[in-house]
Amino acid sequence: MRLTTRRRLTRIGLYVLFFAVLATVAVLADWERIASQFFQWDIARDQFPQIITIALKNTVLFTLIAFVGGLLLGIVFALMKLSSVGPYRWFATAWIELFRGLPALLTIFAMAYVVPIALGFRLPGGNVGAGLVGLIFVASAYMAEVIRAGIQAVPRGQNEAARSLGMSPATTMMRIVLPQGFRIIIPPLTNEFVLLLKDTSLLFIAGSTVLTKELTTFARDGQTTTGNGTPLVMGAMLYLLITIPLTRLVAVLERRMARGR
Repeated sequence: MRLTTRRRLTRIGLYVLFFAVLATVAVLADWERIASQFFQWDIARDQFPQIITIALKNTVLFTLIAFVGGLLLGIVFALMKLSSVGPYRWFATAWIELFRGLPALLTIFAMAYVVPIALGFRLPGGNVGAGLVGLIFVASAYMAEVIRAGIQAVPRGQNEAARSLGMSPATTMMRIVLPQGFRIIIPPLTNEFVLLLKDTSLLFIAGSTVLTKELTTFARDGQTTTGNGTPLVMGAMLYLLITIPLTRLVAVLERRMARGR
């Protein structure tokens, strides 16, 4: 049997297997029970408008705060790690390795409960604000490495040309290197935004009030109150409403950059 024929038969077999499994699940599933447990219209209706005006709004707001804070700190630590001054480079490396190595949940818990007890003061925004600071620290560690890679991806000739025109190292970095580096790292930064959007669900460990609930906490509380999974499905759909367009945007940006190269 020819190789192309074997490949075609293998591909057909995989299709048949996939649709056979799909058909088996469709036949065996108790659709009536699934509908009653996860797709109750009256329960879904009762979640509005709070699931949008409170939960979704807080999720997006917390994501933006963590992203902007992590980006600003990430730029600082990326530049410190590339510095020729040893202590700056060592501190940045320690920061990045620490917050990339620790689970985000542990960092949020520490900022919300351990740090206030250890230092004797509470951060602005209460437990949620402290949890956000922990999320910013985690985001800054990952973004610092992304930004550092973007800076190092800029051809050295750009730096040398700017210096030959009399620009100082700081001016060269801010006006020549960083703008080009950010163009390179737009896709991974967008991906980091998506990850942060999902990581806001970890803020539940810091506690929340009625007005500071994000999507996961709101949906979980709705499931506990109603004894039904419909609020969880609604929360999942709202997450996907944001994350799917963003992930598609990342794919488009990566293809455009690949064509540009």
